[in-house]
Order: sequence, then C-alpha cells, then structure tokens
Amino acid sequence: MAGRLIDIDPELSFQHALAASRRGGRLAAVREAVGLTAYAAGHYGEALREFRTYRRISGSNVHLPLMADCERGLGRPDRALDVVRSPEAQDLDAPGKVELAIVASGARSDLGQLDAAVAELEIIQLDINRAFSYSPRLFRAYADALTAVGRTEEAGKWQRQAVVAENALGVGEFEDPDIIDLGEDDEREAPRARFRNFDDNHERAEQQNTEVAPARAETVTDSEASGQDEVELNDVESDYFESDDAESDRDSVEDAEDEHDDQEDEGADGAEEDEEKASEDAEESTND
Repeated sequence: MAGRLIDIDPELSFQHALAASRRGGRLAAVREAVGLTAYAAGHYGEALREFRTYRRISGSNVHLPLMADCERGLGRPDRALDVVRSPEAQDLDAPGKVELAIVASGARSDLGQLDAAVAELEIIQLDINRAFSYSPRLFRAYADALTAVGRTEEAGKWQRQAVVAENALGVGEFEDPDIIDLGEDDEREAPRARFRNFDDNHERAEQQNTEVAPARAETVTDSEASGQDEVELNDVESDYFESDDAESDRDSVEDAEDEHDDQEDEGADGAEEDEEKASEDAEESTND
C-alpha cells in the first residue's frame, strides 16, 4: 500500500510504512520503505535515520545520494558535501554517481558557490552525444547550473538535448501511458454469461415446446377417441357397463339378474292365472 500511495499521497504512504515498521522493524525492506516514504513526504530527519538503519542492516549504500539530500533538506549543505566525499560514494554505480553529483551541485548552490555547482556536474557521465536513463535529469541539472551563472546559450542547448534524450529513451513526455487493469474484463464477461444463460433458456424452451407438442397431440387424440367411445356407447343398448369400480360392477350384475328373475316369475304367475281362468271357463261351459 505504501508503494502505491507514494506518488499520490506521500504522507499517507509514510503512515502506512510506519505501521509496517511496528511489526517488522528489523527487516531491511521495511526500514527502506519508511525512509523512502518519509523522504517523499518531506520528513527529512526521519528519512535520514531510516536510511542509516537500512544501511546498517543491509550493508548497502544505494541510498547515499538521498542521505546527502536529506542533509540539504535539514539545512546542512556542508554535511551533504561530506557525504558526497565519503569513501562509500566511490562504490556507487553510474546512476548513483549522477544522483550524488546533482545533490552536490545543489549543496554548492545553497552555499552560494555557483561556479562550483557547475563543476560538480561535469562528470564522465555528462555526454551530449549519448543518452542513458539518467541523462535527461543530468542534462537539465547542468542547464540550470549554467543558467545560474549566466551561460544561457549553453543552457538552452542542454535543455534541448534533454528533450532529445527523452525522445530516444521513450520517457517523460514520450513515455507510453500505463495501462491499468480495473477489472473491465470481469464486467465484460458478465453480459456474455447472461447471453449464454439466455441461449440456454431458449434452447430449453424449444425443447419443452417440442416435448409438449406431441403430448398435446396425444391428448387431442385421446379426447377424440373418448368422444367416439361415448357415441358408440350411446348407440349400444346394454343393461350395464363395466366401470373402474369392481364392486359397483358386481352390484350392477346382481341387479340385472334379480330383475330378470322377477320378470320370469311374473311370466310364470301370469301363465298360471290364464290356465286357472281357462279351467274355470271350461267348467262353466260343461255345467251349462
């Protein structure tokens, strides 16, 4: 978090680094982070202390130019020059030596030594025909020192050369913009997921419609068949029909048999009565 905020909100970045130092104060990386964020926030005393602690833990002099600049920030340019002339300064790489020369030039300017400020920057890395990562910054610092002593024509040449170096290196105004992923890909995937769901639902709906259509056809066929059965059933003269209830069917059969027996009994009784009446009529005729 401290590294993300150092260029946006240096003070907040410094507070985050301090919070980390309370838990991992013996780690060189943590003390380095505290020193860098303190320097960016303008807390030069804290930054100098942290850089010294970092050098003691890690054994590295990489932040020696920043330590010298912190001395300048604390109003002690003479002590900054002491850091520049220290034996440790000889072990720095080319970018480190350039940064240290720029600090030394600023310290000379703070002391009013303008010509010495120009001389501090006339190092082997100051090559107008070659461009390195540190060249634009060195060229501009040299141009400012020349302007301070009234050598404006030469200063203009070095200012223009700084722009040429930036163009060649693709930095500064010529640097490609940073592309930061803010999760737009996830947002684009969400609509695609919804479209896929829609397609799936559409396919399911078509499948259901395909399944429902035969079902409806079967239903219509069954209805027509049942209607035909009803017509045929009405045309047939039957005493009973078979139902799903077996007990009702048995009752229907028994009722039909009882009715048939009753009809036979009535027929027998009627025949007997006719015979008796015929006998009586015969007897009456005989008597006459």
